[in-house]
Amino acid sequence: MAERMQKFVSLGQNMPQKRAAEARAGDFHEIHAEFIAEKAAEQAARCAQCGVPFCQTHCPLQNNIPDWLRLTAEGRLREAYETAAATNPMPEVCGRICPQDRLCEGACVIEQSRHGAVTIGAVEKYLTETAWREGWVAPLAPRMERPESIGIVGAGPAGLAAAERLRQRGYRVTVYDRHDRIGGLLIYGIPNFKLEKDVVQRRAQRLIDGGVRFELNCNVGETVSFADLRAKHDAVLIATGVYKAKPLNAPNERGVVKALDYLIAANRVGLGDHVPDFASGALDAKGRRVVVIGGGDTAMDCVRTARRQGAASVTCLYRRDRANMPGSQREVTHAEEEGIVFDWLAAPKSVRAGKSPAVKAVRMQLGQADESGRQTPQEQPGSSYEVPGDLIIAALGFDAEDLSDWGVDLTRWGTVKADPLSFATSAPGVYAAGDIVRGASLVVWAIREGRDAADAMHAYIQSCAKVAAE
Repeated sequence: MAERMQKFVSLGQNMPQKRAAEARAGDFHEIHAEFIAEKAAEQAARCAQCGVPFCQTHCPLQNNIPDWLRLTAEGRLREAYETAAATNPMPEVCGRICPQDRLCEGACVIEQSRHGAVTIGAVEKYLTETAWREGWVAPLAPRMERPESIGIVGAGPAGLAAAERLRQRGYRVTVYDRHDRIGGLLIYGIPNFKLEKDVVQRRAQRLIDGGVRFELNCNVGETVSFADLRAKHDAVLIATGVYKAKPLNAPNERGVVKALDYLIAANRVGLGDHVPDFASGALDAKGRRVVVIGGGDTAMDCVRTARRQGAASVTCLYRRDRANMPGSQREVTHAEEEGIVFDWLAAPKSVRAGKSPAVKAVRMQLGQADESGRQTPQEQPGSSYEVPGDLIIAALGFDAEDLSDWGVDLTRWGTVKADPLSFATSAPGVYAAGDIVRGASLVVWAIREGRDAADAMHAYIQSCAKVAAE
């Protein structure tokens, strides 16, 4: 092993080739090429095989990263993929959209020693694409069929992760989702240049082929009541995510487009759907001066989408500086390369519609750190100015929708109150996982919680069966 690994001293970090900014800003394809086998093995061999692997401890899924990096370096690719898939139901998704710079790669020991992190995400993507191409992704095949049925509300990352885990154990699983396609925000919220839709669709098809049922265009609470759903199944998982946009709280907010409305329209168009609000120009950035308000990953998705739609200009307005923004620094770098203008330390005060639409903004300065560790923005007196914008998009995050009639206790923020270890809610047999519990967060956390909630639901059903047998 020593001969194959720990090559970070003699071998520099090398990411997969990135397409030129001008070329990639003209389409919605992913911006990085894939590693070839030689490069993947070479970069995996840079791993230091630490005694305490901080990459693993900083991964929400606790993936066995050093193990599958070593196997990749040794050319044992199928074993490497199977090791990665053992803890992660969707490694091809995480390899693409996880903010590795804030998680595994940011914690990498050789990154901290200034040698440049192992390119964990790129190797993970290479492994999973190789696995799909070579037919190593095994179909779901439960060892036994169980009589109990489980309902899952939400076909996003948490719901899909739970569905796979439960179906593997033989449960009859039905997933209910409001959309007409499987994937939740993986399919409709995240742009193609980060996650091409066939990646999500083939994972969904694997679940269908394995016996998971999907009831689409089913908005629980409207199409069917949650009480009816609970009565139909032995246990239910709430994995709806959070879709309600946080308000801008500025005059004339009615003229501002919600980030999710904009991204869903763009993704639907990319999937071949007719979207009236896009066809009319209301949600099309072509030829317009776009202003996106916010500094998270959703804001980065919006600015980079607008650039690809042919916007005349794109400005991102954010009330803190770059060091204090919540989004991935890599995403900011990609956006800057693509010509996005960042207006740091700027906050909107109002929006002006009419013949000369604009965001009226003020300059901010950073004060003391808040509970998140980031410095609190404070308005600079007499610093007002305007940012012209024909299409103004608010990307300020998401809140939970009203679930007050679902029969479970909620937090003061409207999210579902669930036990942090068992994911059980106040209602017997009802569990909750993902953003609807923790608030808007990362896809990898939703996958982790969906996986672990499935294990907790299995334990609950087995305990019920044991009590009934006694």
